[in-house]
Amino acid sequence: GAMNFFGFGQSAELELVLSDAESRRRVEHKTEEGKKEKYFLFYDGETVSGRVVLTLKYPNKRLEHQGIKVEFIGQIELYYDRGNHHEFVSLVKDLARPGEFTQSQTFDFEFTHVEKPYESYTGQNVKLRYFLRATVSRRLNDVVKEMDIVVHTLSTYPELNSSIKMEVGIEDCLHIEFEYNKSKYHLKDVIVGKIYFLLVRIKIKHMEIDIIKRETTGTGPNVYHENDTIAKYEIMDGAPVRGE
Repeated sequence: GAMNFFGFGQSAELELVLSDAESRRRVEHKTEEGKKEKYFLFYDGETVSGRVVLTLKYPNKRLEHQGIKVEFIGQIELYYDRGNHHEFVSLVKDLARPGEFTQSQTFDFEFTHVEKPYESYTGQNVKLRYFLRATVSRRLNDVVKEMDIVVHTLSTYPELNSSIKMEVGIEDCLHIEFEYNKSKYHLKDVIVGKIYFLLVRIKIKHMEIDIIKRETTGTGPNVYHENDTIAKYEIMDGAPVRGE
């Protein structure tokens, strides 16, 4: 079209290819839209390496540029503060000095033993993501390509994992005590607990237990809490029977 005639259009395409793409495990991860997609999985301290492939769309046309770079970025994005990213990892490699290309090129890169301290997370109000970004700098419009990866962290079991015991109630009407076998659970653990009715002087219709995931974002006066009920169990229908 007319745009390309003046050299404004994208006259080049970028592609990011990981060097171990054939063998590296891929995992499902939720996108911001709530869909599940597959991404390459990395752990803390692992090297991230690959190549940037630059393809010229018009064989006989020169591509002038102000340099090519690839970045590895880990950042936290708050949905209600889009312009403000907190970057906790930011690494950059220059791949080519300013100049011009007359043909397609491939550039290798390696980020050695990269620190990836946090786990990838897509929440209600916040997202923690890691991605590679390749950029061909140009005077008018940069050519940019991003590729997200997913990071899982390996954690050890807590040394101290005591049970929880609590008493709640309404004075002179209802006293219950509940206990859970531990205070910290693995995501695949079974939660085991007991509920004791110490005093019942009101009519009880049923009892249910909810497991709620709470996400807290922001600091100080700007703290947002988002509660999400993951599971609901009805554990008693009707009134409790003595000794049950």
